[in-house]
Amino acid sequence: MASTEIFEHFEELPDPRMDRQKRHSLMEILFIAICAVICGATSFVEMYDFGCAKQEWLEEHLELGNGIPSHDTFRRVFSLINSEVFRCCFMSWTQAISDAMGGEIIAFDGKTLRRSFDSATSLSAIHVVNAWSCENDFCVGQMKVDGKSNEITAMPQLMKLMDIRGSVITADALNCQKDIAEQVIEQGGDYVLAVKSNQPSLHDDVRLFFEDALAEGFDVAHRCCSSEDWGHGRAETRKCWAVSVEGLEWFKHTKDWKGLKTIACIESTRRTRDTESVEKRYFISSLENVKTIARSIRHHWNVENKLHWVMDVDFDEDCCRVRTDHGPENFALLRQIAHNLLKQESSKTFSIRRKIKKAGWDNDFLIRILIGV
Repeated sequence: MASTEIFEHFEELPDPRMDRQKRHSLMEILFIAICAVICGATSFVEMYDFGCAKQEWLEEHLELGNGIPSHDTFRRVFSLINSEVFRCCFMSWTQAISDAMGGEIIAFDGKTLRRSFDSATSLSAIHVVNAWSCENDFCVGQMKVDGKSNEITAMPQLMKLMDIRGSVITADALNCQKDIAEQVIEQGGDYVLAVKSNQPSLHDDVRLFFEDALAEGFDVAHRCCSSEDWGHGRAETRKCWAVSVEGLEWFKHTKDWKGLKTIACIESTRRTRDTESVEKRYFISSLENVKTIARSIRHHWNVENKLHWVMDVDFDEDCCRVRTDHGPENFALLRQIAHNLLKQESSKTFSIRRKIKKAGWDNDFLIRILIGV
């Protein structure tokens, strides 16, 4: 097999098949599958079609003693591969990239694989939690949410597998939980968590404080920063205020939230030709620097704009009908592997969609993606 750094992290992946059923090596199957998804494959049948179309090129890099695996082979293998071990291999690779690139803001957010449900067997759609490196622009981890639970239990499990020392963890209001804040601090990170009505007492106290302060003036020390954006027919001004909880005698939540140092408010004013809207959002943080807090809040939305949107639009994730056993979760990880490799390729002016098409047309470009240059 052609030597590429990514596959070194998957060499220890156990092959779930019995020896007498192994007509193709697991690494050959994985190599073809990743290449196929990079080039736009959205099903196991399309993996087989890709292999047949690229057989001559694949034979330059793989032994392929028994030809191209059938679509049933791809389906069976990825349905049987232990998704937890596959995820650990994936995260070993992403951690190596992350360590090489330095510290980061890591945004956690959930996504439902909408076509993974099966009404015939009453199987509900799979929900996954993704960890997105905002600095490095790739997914560093993914965890399937237990069907009997929710993101609140999946996020801590995913964090346990990660080295978050020196990183800032961001999450939406659903994951604004005391246990999650405590775990972030114990693992050596910092947090910026959105506060909404699922934490009613905390939310009311923070909201009422900032409403009074912005209307009548701050009577305690505070820090403020602002930024502006233009584009898509609108202008947006964002102001961030941060106040240390140490000087707030009435604030009774500090002891409940480990590491809590600051409460913050973001006011976003959006203007178009005909309309203007103002929205306020509230946060708690273990950070004190207002610019770092504002930057972390702004970057959190990258997980939606640069990952979830791309998964749906460029990889057709919501249309994928893989449903059997570990297949849905493993196929979701294949898409994350493909996406990360596409993001690492250095043609910065190319969109993901353009790279997907060019990889299918140009074998040399596909090699560039695989080796990360």
